[in-house]
Formats: sequence, C-alpha cells, structure tokens
Amino acid sequence: MDPISDMLTRITNAQAVRHERVAMPFSKMKLAIAQLLMQSGYVAGVERTTRTSGATEHEMLDIALKYDDGQGAISGVRIVSRPSRHLYTGVRDIRPVRSGYGMAVMSTPKGILSGSAARREGVGGEVLFEIW
Repeated sequence: MDPISDMLTRITNAQAVRHERVAMPFSKMKLAIAQLLMQSGYVAGVERTTRTSGATEHEMLDIALKYDDGQGAISGVRIVSRPSRHLYTGVRDIRPVRSGYGMAVMSTPKGILSGSAARREGVGGEVLFEIW
C-alpha cells in the first residue's frame, strides 16, 4: 500500500470519528507533509514519538487534529500520484485547487512544498495529492 495515501486515510478517518490525535509509522516524507499541513492550518500539531513493543522500539508520527466549530479542518482529499501512476507538472502548469480554497502538495527538488510555494520558488515536481 502507498504510505502517503495510508497517512491521509488515517487522518480523514480519525477526523470523521472526532478523534483528538492519530498515530502512524514515522518517515521523513510523512513528517514533511504533516508539517506542511500544520503550517497551512489543516492539522493542529505534529510530534515525533517512540513506542516500545516488547524489545523493539518503533518511531511514530503523532498528529493532533484540528476542528473548526465542530467540523474537521479537512473537508476533502484527492490522491493524484499513486505508485502505479506518477503525475509530474512543470511550474507553468501548477493550477489552484478548488478556486484557491484548497492546496496541492508537491514533491519538488526543494522538498515537499504546496503548489503556490512551488510556483513562487519556480520549481515543478510530482503532485502527490490535493487537500481542501
């Protein structure tokens, strides 16, 4: 399974049942995506933790969910790139999501950036997903 779509599914499912936090296995890419979502106001906080099970330790990513007036801050997500199909776009082809009310998350040579930040930086890359 795709780790990024798994992360987004965990976040949206936890938000649908009004959980305060959601935990998932850690990776540097997931951390960068979660920090971008926090800066954009879609999640309340991000924390890297360690859990012990038996004799092994596992690094986890703990995300605090954000709610506005009882509604989740995330109203929808669309996965664009999948392991079987990667969608790359140039800087000139980056378009606003939901008439500017959403955000495209991209993997660029300068790291994980939002679509507007990638346009500002003058770089294109792989469009991972759209969120609104």
